Amino acid sequence: MTKLIRHRRPAADNWRLLDRDIQRWVSPGEDGFVADFPRGADLIVPLALWRLRRDDLLHHTGRVGVWLDAGDDLEAIASDLDRLDVVAVNFPKFSDGRGFSTARLLRERYGFEGELRAVGDVIRDQLLYLERCGFDAFVLRDDQDVAVALAAFVELSEAYQPGVDQPVPLFRRRFAAAGA
Repeated sequence: MTKLIRHRRPAADNWRLLDRDIQRWVSPGEDGFVADFPRGADLIVPLALWRLRRDDLLHHTGRVGVWLDAGDDLEAIASDLDRLDVVAVNFPKFSDGRGFSTARLLRERYGFEGELRAVGDVIRDQLLYLERCGFDAFVLRDDQDVAVALAAFVELSEAYQPGVDQPVPLFRRRFAAAGA
C-alpha cells in the first residue's frame, strides 16, 4: 500500500503508475494491436511513454500525469503542463538532489499548478525541504512511518531563505515588519 502524504495529510492514492517498461503500451501484442490504457483510470506515465503516445493520453478518459526521472528534460512537457494533473519526480536515491531543482523549475519558471509529487527514495528528513521547493505530495519509502513523517513539517518554525512556499527571505520580512 502506498504511503502518500498530500498537503500535509495522509491521503489515499488513486493514481496508477504504468510500468516503466513501456513496450506493452507501444508495441503490438499477439493480437496485432497496441494495448489500450486502462479505461477511466488515473494514470502516471513515464516521460518516454508520454512522448510516444501523447495524443492518446490527452484523450484518455481518466486524469493523466507524467513521471520524470532525474535529468529528464522539462522542455518535453513544458507546453503540456496545463493538461497534466500531476507530475511525479523520482528520487533514485535520497542523496540525489536534482529533483529539488526540477520542482523549483516546474513551479517558478513553468508555472505548474497541479500536484507535484516526490516519489522514489523519499524520507522523512527531506519533506519540509521538498515542500519548500514546491512539492505538495510525497510517496514515502516503505520503511517510513506516515505519522512520524508528518512531524517533519512543523519542526522548524521559520526559514531564512526564500522558497516556493515563502518567496520573501526572513531579513526582508523582518525589515518590512519593523516599518522600515
